[in-house]
Amino acid sequence: MFLDNGVKEYKSYGEQVDLLSQRGMDVGDRDTALTTLQRVNYYRLSGYWYPFRKKSNRGRDDEFSPGTCLDDVVAFYDFDARLRMATFSALTPIELAIRALLGHELGRVDPCIHLDPSLLGATARIRGDYREWLDKYERELNLSREDFVAHHDEKYGGVLPVWAAVELLDWGQLTRLYGFSPRGVQDTIADVCGLTAPQLTSWLKALNLVRNTCAHHGRLFNRVHTLSPKLPQLGQHPDLDAVATDWSRTFGQLTMIQFLLDRLQVGRPTFLPTVLKTFPSVRAVPITDMGASSDWSVTSPLWNR
Repeated sequence: MFLDNGVKEYKSYGEQVDLLSQRGMDVGDRDTALTTLQRVNYYRLSGYWYPFRKKSNRGRDDEFSPGTCLDDVVAFYDFDARLRMATFSALTPIELAIRALLGHELGRVDPCIHLDPSLLGATARIRGDYREWLDKYERELNLSREDFVAHHDEKYGGVLPVWAAVELLDWGQLTRLYGFSPRGVQDTIADVCGLTAPQLTSWLKALNLVRNTCAHHGRLFNRVHTLSPKLPQLGQHPDLDAVATDWSRTFGQLTMIQFLLDRLQVGRPTFLPTVLKTFPSVRAVPITDMGASSDWSVTSPLWNR
């Protein structure tokens, strides 16, 4: 129901529970249902009950499919929270490894290469993105309270060599600096990852969006991602070839993480498989909705952990 100004009418927690029940959801114990909606916003939870809504020619109806219960919806919500935490944790050592490699290889060319586009790759010289990147870097430098920044300020007049400067960059800024780098630097780092430079660039951009989803508590498990990775040719990496997935789905994106953990020899490659094995057993929402096959845990060494 809408008000005269087109805004939906306010509903109390009790009215929200009643509405779910009227639409065919088994809400279980009413007090427990009320507590659930008090701790999780109705519209956040609605993303998890969306697959349980009846299908129609228009997409999804408001009514729920027979057998839908709030407990199953909450199970997916809780699973997704575990998956986000595990994914964020798995991405951290990858980010740190790329950061270290990039700072080291750029420093080999020149300690202050990040401040001189003439020393970087062609992309830094022909597009305006570099100026935007530098402005943001300088803002972060001025706002930083890191001890190493204070040390360089006192001893070297505030000019950070690139191997220190990379520590101020978030994933997005790090990816952009990689894109600005001379091709030889890109190739060296990509080779460590088992990829080409264009492939690694696409992987870093895609995983930055995954990381942002996790950091902002977005729904992850059944998301369709806007960026898909450029993949190596078949035969180069049999463990990657063995994964049958839609690379725009979450399982495909998680496979990229597993691959990089393996090639960079960092982190805990058992972390994500352990969490995926807790996927709720609900027939209406199979694990294939994530892009995983039913035998995902045994088809590739990347997941057979």
